[in-house]
Amino acid sequence: MNDTATEIRSVIVEREIAFPPEKIWRALTQPHLIQEWLMKNDFKLVPDHRFKLTAEWGSVDCRVLEIEPNRTLAYTWDAYGLESTVTWTLTPIGSGTHLRMEQAGFRPDQEQAYQGAKFGWQRFFENLEQVLARAD
Repeated sequence: MNDTATEIRSVIVEREIAFPPEKIWRALTQPHLIQEWLMKNDFKLVPDHRFKLTAEWGSVDCRVLEIEPNRTLAYTWDAYGLESTVTWTLTPIGSGTHLRMEQAGFRPDQEQAYQGAKFGWQRFFENLEQVLARAD
């Protein structure tokens, strides 16, 4: 049996955004801003805090795993049998910030969830950039 059957995949989205890491960090960690670009939530920037993201289609159970202010944020993302981890990495660059999001943990039998995430995160990133453009 080859290892590709147990291959765990990730969805990765990377963008260069013309705002400083501190501003993007606020959009990633303040509940009212998270709601504008992602989903309704009861997020708190506290290690091990359990929170829910809710949308019309259902909800995602999450738990804060890692906090490194203005640099790294990671949390679990569990929904409909998918147990994954979302990691945000913010790297300062000359023109602003290189923002990287990786959602890791898609099993081979979760093709629909994988394709949905690939599509969904592109939209979430567009929403995030709109929120950043108008947020103070």
